[in-house]
Amino acid sequence: MAAARALRSIMDVIYRLAEIFAALCMIAILVLIVLQMLARWSSEVFPGAPEYAAYFMAAASFLGFAAALNRGSHIRVSLLLNAVGPTMKRYVDIWCFTIAAATIWYFCWHARQFVFWSWKFNDISQAQDKTALWIPQSVMVIGGVILAIALTDHLLHLIFRGHHRIEHDNVETQEV
Repeated sequence: MAAARALRSIMDVIYRLAEIFAALCMIAILVLIVLQMLARWSSEVFPGAPEYAAYFMAAASFLGFAAALNRGSHIRVSLLLNAVGPTMKRYVDIWCFTIAAATIWYFCWHARQFVFWSWKFNDISQAQDKTALWIPQSVMVIGGVILAIALTDHLLHLIFRGHHRIEHDNVETQEV
């Protein structure tokens, strides 16, 4: 039981760190936009700023997926879940988490291969920044793996404990 608590706290720290890095990527985008504005106002050129902003946007998205899932911020269609009984709801949830976890693990496997071949062939950006593409692609894989772990975590929790760990959004539970 102590090992399970330790694993849970490690996973929660991983989710939190990914969330923090996603927020830092958003701040980096803001800084890049401000620097590009200052460069334009001073008649200077800041080459590669849009590309770096795009890399940080992809990183923020992928690193933030697991935290958004855990907080209930992903779009869930609850119409079917609210129409069925608790037993059927559990089976539908298990089916959905299984499909989602399998899909993201499949994505991670192929994205990892994509990163490997980008590194192997020294693939670089065709824009002015000339960035080695395996670097931003690696962040995408890391965020995808964290999401896959979160989905698998919720699936296993649902199977063995009877409920997932997703926090419910108050808007979703309000009656109209």
